[in-house]
Amino acid sequence: MTEMVLPNDTNNLGNLRGGKILHWMDIATAISAGRLANRPVVTVSVDQVSFLNPIKLGDVVTIESKVTRTFNTSIETFVEVWAENLPTQTKYKCNDAYYTFVALDSNGRPTGAPQVEPETEEEQSQFDKAMKRRQLRLVLAGRLAPEEADELKSLFAK
Repeated sequence: MTEMVLPNDTNNLGNLRGGKILHWMDIATAISAGRLANRPVVTVSVDQVSFLNPIKLGDVVTIESKVTRTFNTSIETFVEVWAENLPTQTKYKCNDAYYTFVALDSNGRPTGAPQVEPETEEEQSQFDKAMKRRQLRLVLAGRLAPEEADELKSLFAK
């Protein structure tokens, strides 16, 4: 997805507003998840958002999203945001994040999501680490007891 930062998108410093970039990121990741599920999806969580560099008025923003893993009804996506200053042709990374969606059936109820098969080493790494991210989300949301988060235990074992 590609957008240009216009005056109405910026704050008083001439930078793209954080809420606007999160909105664009949500759209891009929803498209990725919806394409995989071949049905409507809704955002259920956003985590690990990093704001690395401000995006300036007039810059072109490129948002790249991909599905990293699916669970019963949920679909985890990873999104990266790059900006380019057209006059200088300087490209720089601005943001990345994980978004999670749930696929919905025709009655608006959660339904199964198709599985994904990693094809590259990078995709396999994201796929493998997705269970830890999922368990962390569930623990922080109070939906999983910390002692039941088996994948996370390995991070803290001595």
